[in-house]
Amino acid sequence: MTGTTPPLDELIQQYDPQLPLAEASTIPSSWYIDERIAALERRTTFSRTWQLAGRVDQLRETGEYVTCEIAGEPILVVRGDDRVLRGFFNVCRHHAAAVMTAPQGCAQNLRCPYHGWTYTLQGALKGTPSFNSECDFDRSAHGLVPVATAVWENWVFVRLDAEGPGLEEFLGQPLIDEIAALRLDRLHWFERRHYFFDCNWKVFVDNYLDGGYHVPHLHKGLNSVLDFKNYTIENGRHHCLQSSPMVKEGDAQFAAVRGGDRAMYYWLHPNFMVNWYEGTMDTNLVLPLGLDRTEVIFDFYFADVSEAARERNRASIDVGNIIQDEDMAICKSVQRGLNSRAYSTGRLSVRREAGEHLFHRLLHAELSAG
Repeated sequence: MTGTTPPLDELIQQYDPQLPLAEASTIPSSWYIDERIAALERRTTFSRTWQLAGRVDQLRETGEYVTCEIAGEPILVVRGDDRVLRGFFNVCRHHAAAVMTAPQGCAQNLRCPYHGWTYTLQGALKGTPSFNSECDFDRSAHGLVPVATAVWENWVFVRLDAEGPGLEEFLGQPLIDEIAALRLDRLHWFERRHYFFDCNWKVFVDNYLDGGYHVPHLHKGLNSVLDFKNYTIENGRHHCLQSSPMVKEGDAQFAAVRGGDRAMYYWLHPNFMVNWYEGTMDTNLVLPLGLDRTEVIFDFYFADVSEAARERNRASIDVGNIIQDEDMAICKSVQRGLNSRAYSTGRLSVRREAGEHLFHRLLHAELSAG
């Protein structure tokens, strides 16, 4: 560390979470460009919150599994012989190789490809080739290490840290009730796409949570179907809902696939979004790949996924692509500006940026505790 680099705790203390929105600024630019902040986020924000690991429709049958990476940790979720969903660190207890290597699949048991150690679908160690006369070896103590696992709607979440609030407690009953009222069970998964942004993951979240501030300027097509003057922002403990009435006469390409009375945009701290329109939904999972590289996984859902609806569904995804292309360019521009000596923090709009204020305060609490 050089003499000009402030200590990590000093960087965290540069943000004052007690300031009301009318007086608040953003978190400092250093939080977006300092590797020490990123490392602390992995140990706190991404380890202590509930993180999306998969969808229930991927894990309906015995032996079906999904794998993913959360905060640098390989994770496995599998449906057991007893029909229970369980999450584990996807790390063999022999020499640490990944036990299951495919993104998803179905298996009768969990077999490591390195030395063939085999685990049951419940995570217990079952087979250890060429391992017969080792002293004091207790198979029962060498099963896969579990992670907390819970289901909400069609989503499977895990929490890396052993201690912490349950998923329902974290979400809060108001949010659970609001989402239940949308009847997401009427929507069916259609397609997944991966988008890569040249920015810190928080830049993407900030952009999402600016209360539609950028929509009239950056997203002309989307803006044409939203009643922007009546756009609202409501914060919960760990989530923000941005919502807007829909306009019937807008850009033809957007109006054809973005309908209904109201658009609902839910953000769940720290990195999961649900974008809901009548008969259409997409979810966004924001994954940091580096200080200035972020992957956003989009899952698209529709009420009708029949062959007859395929063309319309594709048109809806095409509209989403337009929005993402616009966001990619501006997020890259922001990341470049965050490295400038001319910028440290920016003031927040009381009318528009309450969600961003919530995000920054939650992040400060987690980094401070870490």
